[in-house]
Amino acid sequence: MMNNAKSIEIDGSSGEGGGQILRTSLALSVITGTPFVLENIRAKRAKPGLMRQHLTCVNAAAAISGAQVEGAALNSQRLVFTPGKLQSGDYEFVIGSAGSCTLVLQTVWPALLFGEGTSRITIKGGTHNPMAPPFQFLDLSYAPLMRRLGAPVQLELKRHGFYPAGGGVIEAEISPAAATLAPFDLLERGALRESYAECLCAAIPRSVARRELEELRLQLGWQEDQMRQGEARQNEGPGNALMAMLAYENVLEVFTRLGEKGVSSEQVARSLAGEVRKFLAADSAVGPYLGDQWALPLALAVWRTGRGASYTCSPLTQHARTNFEVIQRFLPVRITEQQVSTESRTHRVQVGCA
Repeated sequence: MMNNAKSIEIDGSSGEGGGQILRTSLALSVITGTPFVLENIRAKRAKPGLMRQHLTCVNAAAAISGAQVEGAALNSQRLVFTPGKLQSGDYEFVIGSAGSCTLVLQTVWPALLFGEGTSRITIKGGTHNPMAPPFQFLDLSYAPLMRRLGAPVQLELKRHGFYPAGGGVIEAEISPAAATLAPFDLLERGALRESYAECLCAAIPRSVARRELEELRLQLGWQEDQMRQGEARQNEGPGNALMAMLAYENVLEVFTRLGEKGVSSEQVARSLAGEVRKFLAADSAVGPYLGDQWALPLALAVWRTGRGASYTCSPLTQHARTNFEVIQRFLPVRITEQQVSTESRTHRVQVGCA
């Protein structure tokens, strides 16, 4: 830990202006021992300030670090966070709504890599939410890269929790990794090994899943055996998630669309197919979501080892660029980007020592 007593002041309205600024700040504050003051929290959202899932992120980060906190209240737009000593252990965090379990997990996950022992985390809330990665993204896309980085983790989905009802449960076992982190380049996705779709339906007509999968199959030209009905119990709904998985040699990407009232099954499938086609047409290693979320763990590995690494993504979003800025406020790393293909909007992101 840096144990830097000087507080960092962060404007939450800068860049993309959303909750990622808060989550990255909390994780890196706990890891480095650096206090921060965050103003204008989620200023560019329709409902600014701390919502339940963001407040749970704050409370979770405070719980694992014994932090002193000011402004930890619903709708608060200013937060003062002073971390204490990071403590590995068994923790349970209850959002109390359908707020995203995965975003809470991504707040404490990086920090607990620097603990002295294994931590077991239970989070209760939403597992498939708009504007948040679903459990399958963490389990199939993010966690394998974390293991390759030298950060062992086990994830388990105990119960689905669809927006807006919630009620989901995620469990994670996070092992210490400060001494084993090893950055690596991720420049090519490699050959395509498998592609398939999975549809989750709970407490809604099964015809919804059939229509979504059939439309997606037609849109992508896939075969019947690539279309799968996922397992979701009826008492876990109501809810619907349509996912497409593309497994390559070096990475597995998960793309998701959630069903919603007033949107037909065919519209859901066509929207997802469009996103899949964009990724298939690009030549980057990762898509926009991994391109955003991979920056933090890679920066931690670069910081710990002094060895730089890079990856390619398409497209590079404002959300990602905002995350880069926050990371560089806390860690002595330099994150640069270079467009390598105008046609596919592919960028190479380089993470090096400052």
